[in-house]
Amino acid sequence: MAAAGAALAPGIENRLLSPPNAGRIRCSSSAVPARGALVVRGAALSEESRKNRSSALKAVAVKGEAPNLTTAKSGHEILLFDALREGLEEEMARDPTVCVIGEDVGHYGGSYKVTKGLAEKFGDLRVLDTPICENSFTGMGIGAAMTGLRTVVEGMNMGFLLLAYNQISNNAGMLHYTSGGQFKIPIVIRGPGGVGKQLGAEHSQRLESYFQSVPGLQMVACSTPYNAKGLMKAAIRSDNPVILYEHVLLYNLKERIPDEEYVLCLEEAELVRPGKDVTILTYSRMRHFVLQAAKTLVERGYDPEIIDIRSLKPFDLFTIGNSIKKTHKVLIVEECMRTGGIGASLRAAIVDNFWDFLDGRPECLSSQDVPTPYAATLEDATVVQPAQIVVKVEQMCQGLV
Repeated sequence: MAAAGAALAPGIENRLLSPPNAGRIRCSSSAVPARGALVVRGAALSEESRKNRSSALKAVAVKGEAPNLTTAKSGHEILLFDALREGLEEEMARDPTVCVIGEDVGHYGGSYKVTKGLAEKFGDLRVLDTPICENSFTGMGIGAAMTGLRTVVEGMNMGFLLLAYNQISNNAGMLHYTSGGQFKIPIVIRGPGGVGKQLGAEHSQRLESYFQSVPGLQMVACSTPYNAKGLMKAAIRSDNPVILYEHVLLYNLKERIPDEEYVLCLEEAELVRPGKDVTILTYSRMRHFVLQAAKTLVERGYDPEIIDIRSLKPFDLFTIGNSIKKTHKVLIVEECMRTGGIGASLRAAIVDNFWDFLDGRPECLSSQDVPTPYAATLEDATVVQPAQIVVKVEQMCQGLV
């Protein structure tokens, strides 16, 4: 990613994040944090394992288990949209260069209340309401990032950001490279997307398939309040342009998160459930569908390993590869479209890097290549359901596919 032909800033290092002016988020190998200390979350790796990350084909490295702070009694329960707001508010209080731009992000608090109360606390210049002009305010956010601000651009709906595709792809994604490294573009582009409940085709877009081929962009998808806050903070601190995908149906998901400050690694997948029979790779809302299917699979005697890939670009092939070497079977479950989706790119990466470790072809369950219908029954029929996941895993484990 840091090669001359790429547009991203230097890579992630394996050490604690230095407060408060570190430009990049670094993966931590720390174990138990001190009370109130800043923690960069992620499973701890030895220094030798980190060095071997780029050559994940060689052997299965062992990851040490980091403490699960989400179960700590000192934590607090929070909804996902509030976790995003909490992370954004902490970063705005920490760094005066962080600002928010978008439609209704000010005193209205955003269409899903992610920016509620921020205008009153930080003022109208740092929480800037804009007219309905996605191309203009996204371009303005990119220009602000070039001059030293850390801009968070909210799209009221991710589908609307197609109006700003030129600004995101040709400007945000490429200016670091085309300027010869003279400009950094520390911008976060975020908003709700995915298939909701009868929102219709235009409000059910999954833009990860549109932006994955744009050089210079990083893409992450949150799926729980815990990783929503951690990824938000990491994205804001990154010197790269980051697209943060939030699913419209997960905003009211509740979870206990730590009271201590923490920051996640932008480029690291999460092992959700260890297993030995099959690797299931997923992200966003489909994480919860996979967990629902896993209950049935366990009852039927199967032991699936579930990984939330979280980083949609680049993929964490270290974590993915180690799992495949253990299970020798892989199923990708996504809400994105089958043609040209994240699953297609991930399957290609798996075939290129881990084919010799597989007992069969990588399988993929994706949404159908049709506009999302308004009718609820038809809408459900276009998206992967838990029962389909159960059937596919059984077929794979029985050697039927």
